[in-house]
Amino acid sequence: MDYLYNPNASYRHTAFAKNGMVATSQPLAAQAGIEIMRQGGNAIDAAIATAAALTVVEPTSNGIGGDAYALVWVKDKLHGLNATGPAPGSLTIEAVKAAGHEKMPIYGLTPITVPGVPAAWAELSRKFGKLSLLECLTPAIRYAEEGYPLTPILGKYWKIAYKKFKELTSGEEFESWFETFAPDGRAPEIGELWKSPGHAETLRAIGETNADSFYKGETADKIDAFMEKHGGHLRKTDLEKYKVEWVEPVSTNYRGYDVWEIPPNGQGMIALMALNIFSEMNPPKPNDTSTLHEQIEAMKLAFVDGKAFITDPPDMPISVEELLSKDYAKKRAGEITGEAQLPEPMDLPKGGTVYLATADNEGNMVSFIQSNYMGFGSGIVVPGTGIALQNRGADFSLDETQPNALKPGKRTYHTIIPGFLTKDGQAVGPFGVMGGYMQPQGHFQVAINTIDYKLNPQAALDAPRWQWMKDKIVHVEPDFPNHLAQALTRLGHEIVPTLDTGSFGRGQIIWRNPETGILSGGTESRTDGAIALW
Repeated sequence: MDYLYNPNASYRHTAFAKNGMVATSQPLAAQAGIEIMRQGGNAIDAAIATAAALTVVEPTSNGIGGDAYALVWVKDKLHGLNATGPAPGSLTIEAVKAAGHEKMPIYGLTPITVPGVPAAWAELSRKFGKLSLLECLTPAIRYAEEGYPLTPILGKYWKIAYKKFKELTSGEEFESWFETFAPDGRAPEIGELWKSPGHAETLRAIGETNADSFYKGETADKIDAFMEKHGGHLRKTDLEKYKVEWVEPVSTNYRGYDVWEIPPNGQGMIALMALNIFSEMNPPKPNDTSTLHEQIEAMKLAFVDGKAFITDPPDMPISVEELLSKDYAKKRAGEITGEAQLPEPMDLPKGGTVYLATADNEGNMVSFIQSNYMGFGSGIVVPGTGIALQNRGADFSLDETQPNALKPGKRTYHTIIPGFLTKDGQAVGPFGVMGGYMQPQGHFQVAINTIDYKLNPQAALDAPRWQWMKDKIVHVEPDFPNHLAQALTRLGHEIVPTLDTGSFGRGQIIWRNPETGILSGGTESRTDGAIALW
């Protein structure tokens, strides 16, 4: 039986609940969040439980060894958490080049940066949680110990990763990945049971010590010993120094709604920049060639500027305020013509991911995202721990003149971004679209679908998406209207229809009715998405 084959159109409708809602890309993870909420936990506890479960039931996209961001709405205020890790203290441009690399490698020991995920869970629990961290991690521990059957999209990407690592990796340092994720000498099949006892032990230790085991204790010692043995840069001293950072979220007002993102080093402000540019154009019309053209051009301009200038804030050559200013938006909008253009970064003024959304009946809401970056990450697993380490450092530049140049202790440009929507100072709710450089493009399109076209949460996610790739190349989904694709081609866009939806992001939405408190949610049809309700 082919679990990825479906010859029929499949439809989902918006889900509704009163007491609580969890939306994410895996049904078991969503259920973990609701389980914790039913035990007396709030939306923050549910987010931690869901995130921890996702490291077990969707390891193709995230893990304990990755990074995270969160936007948390509590008591009528939005809080931002940056739990991304810096480069290790010995990871320098000189060291990478001395190892024979002209650019940052994608796999192996070199691109590994300090993981922020365990610290994110512990800090969220400390500041806003009602239950203990161990209680929140209990469902994930159970899934890891007892095992679970693979869902279709999970199985698809697991097999792709296995083939990739078999082809592209070699050496003793990669052996533990295969022992952990391909224990029978192959990727597990869809519907087949997989378990990870080492993962369960690591999660239990994190819960019992509020993550101190990972950064200062026995798990940190295991990471340090493995890295020293194989010549990696990450050390226990790097882990011991790590602290998450509470940050002020950044926003733009788009047609009466405030759209919120995490500030740099994340790429979320690219979505805000694109919305600002697009707001200077003609009023949008659904399924209209000119509107789509202007959206694509606005996104191209925002993206090239974001990629050129966003990095760890101390190294940014231009301020967040300038990039989100009306002057910037007007200037860039004025450069958009009736034909597709090759985008270039503006001249400066002189001088991979899983996403989840949770909400409870107290009004708390969480927009949370975590990632190992490129699928399973670096391909490095610390033996006996189940910890797949991220390859986030692959985004660093080895050109020391670039804003995102590698430095010890520096955080790189980051692709993962949680989103949040408010109106007139009240929470509308969390939203997000995961998937590498598709993420700000997904946020941009979902915001327009919601605000301009008044689509319900499920319809806003289901709408066919486009993805700017580079130059004038734009990929469109299989169900993107052909007549619009042809019309965009006549405007100079190089439109590439795709056979698969996997690269167009995977999103979740929860909106709260401010008058009734009723929650409505949509989940991604492009993955094994699910909404758990209470």
